[in-house]
Amino acid sequence: MARKSDIPSSYYGEPRNFDPTFRGPVHNRSCTDVVCCVIFVIVILGYIALGTVAWIHGDPRKVVYPTDSHGQFCGQQGTPNANKAILFYFNILQCANPAVLINLQCPTTQLCVSKCPDRFATYLDMQYNYRYNKSYWEYYKQFCKPGFDNPKKPVAQVLRDEDCPSMIVPSRPFLQRCFPDFITRNGTLTVANQTNFKDGVGKTRSVIDLRDAANQVTAMQQGVESGITSLLDAKEVGMKIFEDYASSWYWILIGLVITMVVSLLFILLLRFTAGVLLWLIIFGVITAVGYGIWHCYWEFSTLRGKPDADVTISDIGFQTDFRVYLQLSQTWLVFMISLSVIEAIIVIMLIFLRRRVRIAIALLKEGSKAIGYIMSTLFYPIITFFLLAICIAYWAVTAVFLASSGEAVYKVMSTQPNCMYANFTCNPETFSQTNVTKVCPGSQCTFAFYGGESLYHRYIFVLQLCNLLVFLWLVNFTIALGQCTLAGAFASYYWALKKPNDIPACPLFSSFSRAIRYHTGSLAFGSLILAVVQMFRIVLEYLDHKLKGAHNAFARFLLCCLKCCFWCLEHFIKFMNRNAYIMIAIYGKNFCTSAKDAFFLLMRNVVRVAVLDKVTDFLLFLGKLLISGSVGVLAFFFFTRKIPVIQEEVPSLNYYWVPLLTVIFGSYLVAHGFFNVYAMCVDTLFLCFCEDLERNDGSSSRPYYMSPGLHKILRKGEQGAKLCSGS
Repeated sequence: MARKSDIPSSYYGEPRNFDPTFRGPVHNRSCTDVVCCVIFVIVILGYIALGTVAWIHGDPRKVVYPTDSHGQFCGQQGTPNANKAILFYFNILQCANPAVLINLQCPTTQLCVSKCPDRFATYLDMQYNYRYNKSYWEYYKQFCKPGFDNPKKPVAQVLRDEDCPSMIVPSRPFLQRCFPDFITRNGTLTVANQTNFKDGVGKTRSVIDLRDAANQVTAMQQGVESGITSLLDAKEVGMKIFEDYASSWYWILIGLVITMVVSLLFILLLRFTAGVLLWLIIFGVITAVGYGIWHCYWEFSTLRGKPDADVTISDIGFQTDFRVYLQLSQTWLVFMISLSVIEAIIVIMLIFLRRRVRIAIALLKEGSKAIGYIMSTLFYPIITFFLLAICIAYWAVTAVFLASSGEAVYKVMSTQPNCMYANFTCNPETFSQTNVTKVCPGSQCTFAFYGGESLYHRYIFVLQLCNLLVFLWLVNFTIALGQCTLAGAFASYYWALKKPNDIPACPLFSSFSRAIRYHTGSLAFGSLILAVVQMFRIVLEYLDHKLKGAHNAFARFLLCCLKCCFWCLEHFIKFMNRNAYIMIAIYGKNFCTSAKDAFFLLMRNVVRVAVLDKVTDFLLFLGKLLISGSVGVLAFFFFTRKIPVIQEEVPSLNYYWVPLLTVIFGSYLVAHGFFNVYAMCVDTLFLCFCEDLERNDGSSSRPYYMSPGLHKILRKGEQGAKLCSGS
């Protein structure tokens, strides 16, 4: 293999020549990649047409509102269910499978009711006590099929034909559906907040009776009890989490605002104290992780001798109260090992990259100056966020309308396990005339989902894929537009000989106008390439999910290799697109030419990967980690009432980790938005710096455009060229 010194200089293109007329981003430019621009506009118009068609044929009520076994919406005006807005399941235990709940369709009769049952009763008890208390039947029959009024019909036939539910239990509406009111309090199972209650005939029942009755009714269903208990526990946790958000959203917003202010101050401080601040960040992170290792060891050594703390995490399973895990020695051992690995990685990286850190600090300081002169760039992420919100909202609405565009599809539902017609499509109007009921006694033709056999409905899946592909294209285009806009603004700063006097007016707006007016096609071209790769990755993830139960080891290995390759390809394309957009913003050429120029420039300056993509990104990551971690620590002390001054202001929470994790994750996203602008600034300045070394020599006739501080840290232009070329 040839060494880098053996490769001729022209192998990666000729270096830029001196041009006395070059003053930064070219103003006299023309439209690029016009064909792709036209295709992009046509696709957007087609996307609008797709949304319109979905809007016409779709009905989101099919997804949002419950539907009974006859395909009628509960609570829909003009139907027999106008005053019955809640869905009742004859046998809720058959819905315990989470996969079934995703579609909100269970293999049991579903009936629209005006209210959920508030007492426990079985059909057998009702029939037994009917002769003594006929009002019992009047209450029970409102949960039977409309028109059924025969309390003396044999129980076996009633349950076979599913005329009435085998039992009703105290329930409450949730998402317009009746769910049993099971709640576990301090390890005790309760119903309607009680352990004892009276049924329809006034008999005192315990919650154990209810559980036993459920087991008797579903004796043939193994493991249902644990499934329904898990389901109800999950519902209870979800309700508590919702309550925590409702009572703490104000403080969560305050935490995010604090993050925004701290991020802004951090970037501004880098302009004056970049070196000191970044070294403080490095040693601060090392110290913080070191303290974490010591604290974990102290906790581990303290709990190791206690008998209750030797239980493993797998033994206790999932617990909603995370404080239980903190009482285990194994938890602190895992934390200690994880932090030790992180500490070792950070120290090793600093040892090997210590000489590069000074250059990275100089670039970050220069980037802070550029942002200081063009403060509007810090607020551009708001525009990106707004455009992304529009894309996501349009995609989600279109997907919902596509999913709900179709007619009611009915399928045969049978209580017999070996019915040959089970899950076959049927027509409820002619079902009674078929021999299905004779072959499978008790079978019914019930509503399954909305779809159809028309040409439009057959291509719903294809239309959903098109919806996803265009969505990815638009999202990547929005990000590309932001990168090209910011690159043009920061390039205007770098190529200003006398800063800030020579910086053009409104550089961000001018760069945005140039990107939209001349380079929509180029941005769309690069975005389409990335969107196609991301689409392939999604398809591979879908196939991997479908093949999880497969026993073909070669197929799983091949799929794993493809996923890895496409992951690497996606990140490489993102890297190349980012640099191509910088070249587009400066020179105004088409995407392919800009990508080639950027690639050759990077290959002529291979050390950029080590200096910029590794060191500066690592330092910026530490900054994001420090900001989000600091705000997270502050939130932890606040929500755990450890700040004496404002203890009374802390809301009452079920799980304090709900707002805490939200603040930490949200803080990281906010800091990431600010530092993305900073990273784009550093990328642009470094490419401009390498071109500056190729164009100029530092003489009075060919002066460098780099700042004196950056020139000083690199000593001389020739040494900088050697460093930049990797020699």
